[in-house]
Amino acid sequence: MIDGAKAERIAANYLRDKHYKLLDFNYHTRYGELDLVLKRKCYIVFVEVKKREADAIAAPREFIDEYKQQRIFLAAHDYLNRYPTKLQPRFDVVEVICEKDEVKSIKHLENAFDIR
Repeated sequence: MIDGAKAERIAANYLRDKHYKLLDFNYHTRYGELDLVLKRKCYIVFVEVKKREADAIAAPREFIDEYKQQRIFLAAHDYLNRYPTKLQPRFDVVEVICEKDEVKSIKHLENAFDIR
């Protein structure tokens, strides 16, 4: 079975193949966890990985509500305080769609949300 941790590893490998450099994996803060932290060009990219079965009633990204986005932002702020950088922060989502024990599709949504 593909669980959340395995989906995160799949997403990390997928993004590495797209020339992203993995900086951190499952970075924990008091605000929550950042699934993946990567670097590409002028961006530091905070990635939320969402795995769902192919027959789910909604797209994986729809499960990242405003509250979850705010928690990701606060965790990213914590990360940037600990590891200062001149890179531009960006928030992406990787959707991993599975059917039984097989990945059916991976969708990378760049700049999936902005913090207001």
